[in-house]
Amino acid sequence: MSSTSDDATTQGRDRDAEGRARNARPRDGLGRPLPYGAPGVERQPEGVVRKPEETVAEAQALLDAGKPFHAHEVFEDAWKSGPDEERALWRGLAQLAVGLTHSARGNVRGGARLLRRGADAVEEWAARSGRGRPYGVDLVAVGAWARELADVVEWERAAVDAGAWAPRLRGGTSPG
Repeated sequence: MSSTSDDATTQGRDRDAEGRARNARPRDGLGRPLPYGAPGVERQPEGVVRKPEETVAEAQALLDAGKPFHAHEVFEDAWKSGPDEERALWRGLAQLAVGLTHSARGNVRGGARLLRRGADAVEEWAARSGRGRPYGVDLVAVGAWARELADVVEWERAAVDAGAWAPRLRGGTSPG
């Protein structure tokens, strides 16, 4: 191969309209890159500022559709654009969605670790803020869901169905 290391890191990278590195390969429903030209799942736009209730509703719809990677991107937008005092909440919810993503991809260790880290984060945020149900999200139930799924993933040591294991962010019974 005749390209240099510099070519691979600067000239050979996909870029967005602003010149930032952005992989343009299509993705599957779990966010895995597919070959160029393959049909993929439409990606979530980045940097969208939503009302918190809209964030929760959109993320829930994506989780229900078996697209936790895409839900993580919605939570990430809230984490980056929300008020400082809520960033840990949205980051924890993003970690939970990534934990489900890894669990659905068959990454047992990473999935379980992220699910527990996200559960710790949202529970800690609830304890510090005194808000156990921000925007209707039942943080105790979501934390319990994440810990249960982490245990299942470690026990079964196999990929899970992301849609079947989607959490009920606003309470109720989670599938699974």
